[in-house]
This record gives sequence, C-alpha cells and structure tokens, in this order.
Amino acid sequence: MTLLDDLTLIRVPQPVYGAAVARNGGRCKECFGRSASPFRERQLRQSDLEFECYAASSPVSVKSGDRFIPARAGSNWSINFHYANENCRSHNQNHRSKDAGADTGKDAAAYSALLRNELLGAGIETVPDPHTDDRRHAVLSQDSHSLFRYTIHAKRVPSDGGNEVSPYSLSPLSNKSHKLLRSPRKPARKISKIPFKVLDAPELQDDFYLNLVDWSAGNLLSVGLGACVYLWSACTSQVTRLCDLSVDGDSVTSVCWNERGSLVAVGTHKGFVQIWDAAGGRKLTSLEGHSARVGALAWNGEQLSSGSRDRVILQRDIRTPPSAERRLQGHRQEVCGLKWSPDHQHLASGGNDNKLLVWNSSSLLPVQQYSDHLAAVKAIAWSPHQHGLLASGGGTADRCLRFWNTLTGQALQSTDTGSQVCNLAWSKHANELVSTHGYSQNQILVWKYPSLTQVAKLTGHSYRVLYLAVSPDGEAIVTGAGDETLRFWNVFSKTRCTKVSRHESKSVLNLFTRIR
Repeated sequence: MTLLDDLTLIRVPQPVYGAAVARNGGRCKECFGRSASPFRERQLRQSDLEFECYAASSPVSVKSGDRFIPARAGSNWSINFHYANENCRSHNQNHRSKDAGADTGKDAAAYSALLRNELLGAGIETVPDPHTDDRRHAVLSQDSHSLFRYTIHAKRVPSDGGNEVSPYSLSPLSNKSHKLLRSPRKPARKISKIPFKVLDAPELQDDFYLNLVDWSAGNLLSVGLGACVYLWSACTSQVTRLCDLSVDGDSVTSVCWNERGSLVAVGTHKGFVQIWDAAGGRKLTSLEGHSARVGALAWNGEQLSSGSRDRVILQRDIRTPPSAERRLQGHRQEVCGLKWSPDHQHLASGGNDNKLLVWNSSSLLPVQQYSDHLAAVKAIAWSPHQHGLLASGGGTADRCLRFWNTLTGQALQSTDTGSQVCNLAWSKHANELVSTHGYSQNQILVWKYPSLTQVAKLTGHSYRVLYLAVSPDGEAIVTGAGDETLRFWNVFSKTRCTKVSRHESKSVLNLFTRIR
C-alpha cells in the first residue's frame, strides 16, 4: 500500500462555507458569506490532509502510572524542620534577632519545641535555652522510617502517674507538649540601657593607649585627670585628690589598685611609677627604669608589672630594692595592655605591634605568641571560670574579639564586633563578659560565652569608650570616654548561675577536676 492509499483512508472533514473554518495548524480562516472557488477548495483540502497526516505519524509519549510518589526514606525531617526558619532569614534579620529581647527568644524556643513535639514526636518536656548553640545536637529522634506511613497509629497510654492527659480532654496536644507548657519559665534578666549614675570627668584624655580608671576592692574609684589622681568613694560619693604631678611638670598615664585595695600605682608620662597609700594619702616610693610613658600596670601580689612606650615590661617587687627587677623584652612597639592570670602564674601583654604575648614567672622570653590580630591589642582579660582561657580584642583595623587556650596554645573562637575593641572584663558570677568599643559605634556590649551571643548593647557615650572597671561585688561597671564623663551601669547579675559550674566541671580547659 502506497502513501497515497494511506491518505485515502483518512477521513477529511468537509469545510463549511460561510462560517469559520479552523484548520492548518490552528490558524482560523473566515469566509464572510462568500462561496469558495474550486481552486481555493482544493487548497484547503490539501492543507487539511497534510496536517492530519502529520498528527497521525508523530509519536505520542505515554507515561506509565497515574501519579508520582517521591522517596523520602533518606530525608532527615527533624534537621530540616530545625533549619527551616534559619535558611529563610536574611543576614540582617539574623543580626537583628541577636539584639531582640530574651522574652521573645524564649517564646520562639517554646513554640518551636511545641511544633517539634506535635509534628515530629520529639518528646521535648522543657523549654531549651535560646542562647545555647545546640544546632549540632538537633537530631532528637533516630527513627529511620519515613515521615508518612500508611499504618494505623495506636495511641500510647501514658504512664506518668498523675501527669497524664485525661482521655476526656479536648486539647489536641500530646502529653509531652502539656509538660512543655507546664515547665517553669526562668525569668529573663533585664539589663537597663540607662546608666544609674553619671559623673563629670574634666581633662579625661582621649588616648587609646592609656589606662586611667580602676576600681579597688575597698569600693574606691581612682581616676587620672590631667596631672592629678582623684579618688571617688562609691559608698559616700566623696571625692578626694590623691596626688598632683603638675609640680614636677608630669601627667598621669595609668592607674592600678593592688588586690587588697590599699595601694594604688600611678604611671606617669615621664616614665615613673609611683606607689601611693590611699588611706594615708602619701607617696611610698617612686620607681624608675622606663624611658617613656607608662601606659599599662598590673599587680601580682606584691609584684608590680609596668609596660611602657619604650617596648619594655618591668617586673618589680615593692618590698625589695629597685635594682632587683626583671626586664621582659618581646614587643616591637608600645606596650598598651597587661593582665595577670587568676592563678598568678602567667602574664598576658598586648602591644601596638598587633602581638599578644604570654609570659610565665620564671622566663625572660614569652612562652606563647599570638599574631592573629591586625591592630593594636589593648583589651585583655583572663576568664575566672575556665583555667587558661584568655580573651583579647583588636583595634580599629581588626575589630575582632578572640579567645585563646593558653594551655595548648590554640585559638578557640573569634567574632567581628564591628568597631574598635578598647577594653574587656569578665563577670565574676556568670560566664559572660563585657567589651567597650571605639570607632565607629562607641558602644558597650555584653556577651554570653561560649555562644558569643549579645546579651545587651548599651550606648550613651559620644566618644570612644576607652576606660572600663568592674565594681568589687561584680555587678556594676564604670566606663569612661573622651566626652569627659564616667557612666555607671548594672550589667551583671550577682547570683551565680548553676550552669556555669556545670560547664566548668566539663570544660577541657579546667585541669583541676581531672585526676592525674
């Protein structure tokens, strides 16, 4: 049979003249009441035959089955549910969420736990802490079956004594969700964003490399203003002038109290270190040895360490003659930060050469050197909760807050604060720390460690917040800036958190809890 014979088998519909004819690939040809000529009729028939022949000869793809069922055996629904909201947020939304209140975070955590109980059967009975980074422990159920199963779900009979849900209850929630909603809610700690006291501090210098404010164990605040050192009593609010260096043509560059709060060391612009008796108001001794200004001081019992612009650190015992001193040389530029560890075994020093050095009490060379900062290191603080944990902050070109394990010499964590880090101080009661900043935001930040979430952000200074001191009870801090004001803030809670002690016992850095 030929192709022409095949075409004769195809039924060709006759066109209706005087009406619309839809043929030839969907094109519409209209004849408005006119009769078609024989030549036009043959053209229409030929085009219709070609179109239907093409439609008959083209292959038709037929899909087997009536629907598509995806395979979900390899899907981890608990992890996908945990990350669903995180992936939908932008960077700015995540940054704003860190600054949100603690109440909002608790409500969001409770709502998320409730959904995971009802949809995934997670079995959560207590509201998780929103500040705790538990993403790595997000898998709560290890079921290998898929989420959707065509089986009859048998309701489990709870065996919790008097806490089970009544079978006549109209609540759609499960027993675990009822326990979750009945769990006690810890009240969120409120940090006031307004200072409770503001003092004028005329002639308070706006110099990043100086340390002009310190708070003693006897609740006395020492402040270096120009060529004088003033003492302010936090109990009576009485102000007394301790010394005046203008007679010698000198000025104050640093102040530091000893641990008992009876002696205050004063560093001067000419390189002297004076020891003053605060109660008697008299100078005990004046130590020489530096050829430039002394911008950093740190006590270690009866020993006093001083750092200067001459790049030298001097350690001297005030009970011995001045000739018995140790010279520590490791920095290539001015030493602007000094802090002794809580166990009195190691000294951390920061310099304008972007170096952070750690010294012990016997060697003249640094035992550890950290060079990750990209700017001057003035902010240094040892953790009172974890042995060997050291925090440091960099200047304007660095802006980072870094944590170090001085027992192993390894870097632990780091975060970009967004502005110059001027000072650091740990809380005495909780695993938190406060940082003060300069260019360009001039803010005060309270951090929770080790999650490094911002607990509070305090503003009020119009210049760089260069000075920081913590009250003897560990609750309040005082900050000083180039705007010539001292502001007092309540940032830390006096009640010691039980979670801190639990973390201390499990910490890798705490070697005192292990039997050797």
